[in-house]
Order: sequence, then structure tokens, then C-alpha cells
Amino acid sequence: MNLAIISGTSINRSAVFKDWKLDQVETPYGAIDFKRGKGIVVVNRHGFSEPLPPHRSNYRGYVSALKGLGVDAVLAVTSVGSLKENLKPGTLVSCSDYVSFAPMTFIDDGPSGFAPAIDNGLLNDLKRLCPQGIESDRVYAQTRGPRFETKAEVRILQSWGCDVVGMTFGNEADLLLESGVSLTSLCMIDNYAHGIGDQKLSMSEFHDSVDRNQSVIDGILSGVTARFGK
Repeated sequence: MNLAIISGTSINRSAVFKDWKLDQVETPYGAIDFKRGKGIVVVNRHGFSEPLPPHRSNYRGYVSALKGLGVDAVLAVTSVGSLKENLKPGTLVSCSDYVSFAPMTFIDDGPSGFAPAIDNGLLNDLKRLCPQGIESDRVYAQTRGPRFETKAEVRILQSWGCDVVGMTFGNEADLLLESGVSLTSLCMIDNYAHGIGDQKLSMSEFHDSVDRNQSVIDGILSGVTARFGK
């Protein structure tokens, strides 16, 4: 298995990858920065320098880069909002399905298609690394960002049976699964979605929650590199 980890701000905040060499690869979609160590490739979906907002992330670029680097399995670590009061901030979630009505693809012409299926091949290993447990078989709702969802949008997503909402994973799943890459989902709930619970949703509260949960993500990433590093 040739493993890659895709994450966002948690990578730049983490000490786990601090000493890993930053490299770059050219793709048909532009140059992509990545880190590599212990045989594992690491990509920051927002970039390693000035962060891009989710609607501007170069999804095709970094998925194309991973394929070119020989990656055949990806752990996607994402920050999400909870659509259910019983899924509290600080909870770890793994999604086995997703909703996205603006699908991404590498296909530009000709009849083609596939049935997306997240295999979560690393989930059992992740559960052994997470004593606090992981809520599995959840459904991720993809929105465009960069703004949070409206209360009306949240109510619709709830009615569709979605559990968490975010702005990146659906795009990555479309491209990775289309490319035949094994995909494992790990989400950290950093906030309740807009209108859920009593606390008003704000960017400052969101960033505070991300900071509080960073140590948990660091522990998991450290365990993953120890378990799967070469």
C-alpha cells in the first residue's frame, strides 16, 4: 500500500510533519506542493503557504499528483459541522457515503461513469488508534463554501439523512474514487451546523474549537505514520 494523507489546517498546525521535506510535482492542473516521509505522502488541500479557501482548492491538481506519485490509498482528514445534536463537537466520525450535487471529475468527453463507494479500508486501524471511539457509517454533505450553510440549508440536509456537513470531502471523494484509489474518511466535528444547538455559530468559535481538537488529530496522525510508515 502506498498511502497519502490529505488534510487541511491541521497539517500546518501539527508537529508530526514539521521536519518532513516539502517537495513539488507538476500536473496538468498546475504545480502541487506535498510532503513525504516514512513512505507516506502528505497533501494540504488548502496549500502549504497562503491557504486557499475551499471553493478555490485545486482538487484535480492534488488528486492527479497523488496518482502520479503512485498513491493507491488515501486517508482524508476533514473538519466538519454536526447536523445532529447527539453528535457533539469533539466527536470523531467516519463517513461511508456522501451527498454532492456539484460532482467533480477528470472526464471531459465520452460516455463514462461509476458508482461511488467509500471502502474505509483503514478504519479498523484508526479505531485502534482512537480510544475515544469513532462514529462510523455516517453520511457527509458537501457544500461549496466558503460561508457556513444557512439554517434552511441545514434543515434540508438533515431531512436527507446527512450527519455532518463540510466543504471539501465530497470533491475529493469524487476524484479519488473515479481514479480507483482506496479512500478512508476521518472527520473531526469542530462545530454544530448553523441553527443546531444554543450556541451562535461564528468563525472565532470555530477556530477555537479547531485549536482544542488539534491534539486529538495530532495523536491520530502520529499513530498513522508509525503504523503505516516504511
